[in-house]
Amino acid sequence: MLFGSHAGRSIKGHRAVKNAWRTEPMFCHSPETWVDLWDGVVFPKGTVKVEAHLRKSKQHEEETPTGEDGAWSGVLVWLDRMSDQQVDIEGQGMASTSDDRSPKEQQPLPWGIHWRCSSWFVTFVIWLGITTDLVIYSVIIPIMPFQLEHLGYSDVSGLVGWLLFAYSAGIVAFTPPIAVLSERFNNRQIPLLCGQLGIVGAQILLMEASKYWLMILARVFQGFSSSIIWVAGLALICDTAPESSVGRQLGIAMSGASIGSIVGPPVSGELYSAFGFRSPFIFGIILTMIDLVGRLLIIERKHALRWGIDPAAPSVSPEAVVEAVADAAPPSSSKEETPDTEKGGLEHAVTPVSESPAVPHRISLIAMLGKLLRSSRAWAACIGTLIYGVIISSQEPSLPLYLQAVWNFNASKVGLVYIAAVIPTVFSSMLAGWLVDKKGPGIVGAISLSFAIPWFVLLSIHKSLAFFIVVLALAYFGVTGMVPVVSTELASVSRRLDGVGLAHVYGAFNLAYGLGSAVGPIIGGQMYDRLTNGWTAICLLAVGLCGVALLCVVCLAGDVPLVTSLRRTFVRGAFRCWRPSADSH
Repeated sequence: MLFGSHAGRSIKGHRAVKNAWRTEPMFCHSPETWVDLWDGVVFPKGTVKVEAHLRKSKQHEEETPTGEDGAWSGVLVWLDRMSDQQVDIEGQGMASTSDDRSPKEQQPLPWGIHWRCSSWFVTFVIWLGITTDLVIYSVIIPIMPFQLEHLGYSDVSGLVGWLLFAYSAGIVAFTPPIAVLSERFNNRQIPLLCGQLGIVGAQILLMEASKYWLMILARVFQGFSSSIIWVAGLALICDTAPESSVGRQLGIAMSGASIGSIVGPPVSGELYSAFGFRSPFIFGIILTMIDLVGRLLIIERKHALRWGIDPAAPSVSPEAVVEAVADAAPPSSSKEETPDTEKGGLEHAVTPVSESPAVPHRISLIAMLGKLLRSSRAWAACIGTLIYGVIISSQEPSLPLYLQAVWNFNASKVGLVYIAAVIPTVFSSMLAGWLVDKKGPGIVGAISLSFAIPWFVLLSIHKSLAFFIVVLALAYFGVTGMVPVVSTELASVSRRLDGVGLAHVYGAFNLAYGLGSAVGPIIGGQMYDRLTNGWTAICLLAVGLCGVALLCVVCLAGDVPLVTSLRRTFVRGAFRCWRPSADSH
């Protein structure tokens, strides 16, 4: 895309300028002749789209009289694009080229390409994938103890814990190769499709397994499929969304984790009670098939660019671009007003538009790891992700036991409390993602963690049930705001480190979360069982971990870390306060 502004006339010709620095008439194009110049002379007819508009200017009205031909002078603002599709601009005072396409673009566009490659559709599909992933992850929680007892196993609580651990182990084991392969072949859709086939197989295996080791194997495969949606899926959102809205889109997609956690256990329990053990898994397979349709419909940005469509381009209309150019145009000078065509230099001002994204610079795995390990921002994001995984998962095995011990709750009532606590996190992710785009990751992460810390302290106090539920919901609301912060921060790391791709950074994200969710239940379970005030200790552990994450965010996150920005503000304020007193002496 090319755009600019210079002097012009309503009718092509010379204009006489009355000022001290120009004495000779100057040739000026009209909007129509400027369009014809680009579309047919500089470029073959029909291969570019040119829009031009002549605006009145107070400066030109003062300097240039109306010509004998009745033409008036002004500022010619214009926008040049490679032809991709016909844009209806009738009634807007713009001159436009024809809709002829280059021979390469004469093939019909793929059906629905505009919405299939759009950032909103891609975000919806990844949101659905994350929701499905968490539904499938959590369906075993209310039903697997009964199935293990039916198969004759004892100590089912510990066995269910190992099934949860197997899922996290699958995430940790499969994330590195998925990240490397997705980035090496620069492909997101194929891994996403393979992941769906894997999750269907894992659910069938878990549904029909009669041996415990087969259940473990099925959960490992589920971890494999989960790794794909969290690595390739988040990378696909960052590929597609404009940079100014990456945080918002990631926040919306990640709200699916909360929704999946809410939907999975109660639906699983109801289906199990009504139709038996297989019914929750059949529900999961149906949901997976719906998700598969969405993944098949996706058109990646690299393919859309071949048709001249860039979903990651800022959503600014051509008229807005023209207005911005005109408003920003400096006063005309003799050099700026001389058309390039008179100098024969217009051909040199043309920059070809690429039809495909640039091939990423590939470096060795060791070099990539070295760059990532040297990035303080990547360390801060990964530590924050690890801490989030530990905080959330450490309370999963102990929360039901605490509710049973204090209020004598059964499994269904525990589920209702958990739902009430998780629902606010749906809005937390979306709100934090939107704020990250507006204010930056440092300030949003600091606010989220600072908000969560006092509620985790209050969570250890034995009060009424209503007090406990409200405090738990507010604590989760705060800490979940960290997820869009760290994911957006990792996208920024990828853009700034040559050779480090989006799949690489989200592989690190998924690996950190997998480690946190693997050790969290073990830590939480051991603390609750072995310490006198186990629940209080778990809450204080969350407070300490939030403090560590807060320190990392404040000191390391963002282009300019929050602590650096505050220090500069303080120094400038102190200097202003000191300077008048110094001048008075």
